[in-house]
Amino acid sequence: MTWRRIQLGLWVALPLALGLALRLWFIAHLARIDGDTLLYGDIAKNWLEHGVYGFTRTGIAPRPTLIRLPGYPLFLAACFRVFGIEHYTAVMVVQSAIDLFTCLVIAALAGRLFGRRAAMVALWLAALCPFTANYVAAPLTETLSLACIAIAFYGLERWRTTSLGLNRWLWAITCALAYAVLLRPEQGLLAVAVLAAMFWMASRSRNWVRSLWPVAVVAVCMVLPLVPWAVRNWRTFHVIQPLAPRYATDPGELVPLGFQRWYRSWGIDFASTEDVYWNYDGAEIDISDVPSRAFDSEEQYKQTDALLNDYNQTDNATASIDARFGEIAAQRMQDDPLRYYVALPVARLLNMAFRPRTEMMPIPLYWWHWDHPRKSWFAAGYAGLNLVYFVLGGVGFWLWRRRGWDANPDLAWAMMGFVLLRCCVLLTLDNSEPRYTLEFFPVLIIWAALIAARPNDDRLSSSCRS
Repeated sequence: MTWRRIQLGLWVALPLALGLALRLWFIAHLARIDGDTLLYGDIAKNWLEHGVYGFTRTGIAPRPTLIRLPGYPLFLAACFRVFGIEHYTAVMVVQSAIDLFTCLVIAALAGRLFGRRAAMVALWLAALCPFTANYVAAPLTETLSLACIAIAFYGLERWRTTSLGLNRWLWAITCALAYAVLLRPEQGLLAVAVLAAMFWMASRSRNWVRSLWPVAVVAVCMVLPLVPWAVRNWRTFHVIQPLAPRYATDPGELVPLGFQRWYRSWGIDFASTEDVYWNYDGAEIDISDVPSRAFDSEEQYKQTDALLNDYNQTDNATASIDARFGEIAAQRMQDDPLRYYVALPVARLLNMAFRPRTEMMPIPLYWWHWDHPRKSWFAAGYAGLNLVYFVLGGVGFWLWRRRGWDANPDLAWAMMGFVLLRCCVLLTLDNSEPRYTLEFFPVLIIWAALIAARPNDDRLSSSCRS
């Protein structure tokens, strides 16, 4: 082994070691075991112990459910089988290893596109990114989704350089896309972006008919895992549901469309999501937690206050209460349709992208009130760091197109297509959650690494092609 290889190994090991330390620190100090984590864990536990994909009920058999796709419960069930039921610390350590593997994949892709220097920059940016690292300390779908995104795009680049045929990289793409959809339904957008790029690459090859077959294979195989899930839902609930319902309700449960429209008529920030949106149907909602933009007049304020008082009597959503929310929402939509259909969706998207990513930390939701100056300064700095990642990514993409290097332009547009498609879907959401834009970071980091690249730097593709 030459000294150069040893030196390269040390340069790779250092960011990985620091990245592991960062993730273990998050696990030790900021682990989050509540909300959706317990929901996923309960499904996995009942799946293992009772063979029922559902929720625990005291004294009787578990209640079947379809509100969550089986990808993450399957991962939890595997961890529980190995490490013990509800051993969430072990789950988080496994997620740390997966996330560091994702960092290596991101660096490898940056290296194949832009050279070794870019690969090292990408590895440092990915390993020390606190936003993605924070989520290994929460047993949720985010860590595995990021891994699927990185593998899909890396596999796409390798497939392009190996004759566009049926090979191991094609199966890597298929597995990444299939599991991504099993984790979260909107990850089908990743499949749309990748399959579109594959189709475009294949259609321009000399033997384009032969090259299109692998694309069809991926398209068919990636949806096959959803077939058993859809069959199970039909047999259990007698409904056609190949993914998961938008409002996370089982068949027969009330879908609070009136409340959703009312919230959508004013909701922007994550603070309102936690104080109002998540409290509906189970906890009290205080009128003081509803911002002034939710009322177009004094009469509407009184109407909303009376409605919330009636709801707070039982903290349960009923059809009559939901209908009254719908009436207020209809008034607001009629008064200002541009606000409802354009301004507020864009504001929610910007909030998800650029709000300080401190939702997993003991930082005040209303950090801008400066009631706790040190925490507010930290939140502002965290927002600045988040903005740096977005700016570097944007500059990197601009350079990619401007310089016209021979790096894969189809992959660039596949990545951009994924980002744009995800933004379009996020515009349709009622509530703002910063974690929904976390999936941008593998792409942003790869683009950002281009800034440090040199035109004459050796591409990893030249030495690693198989």
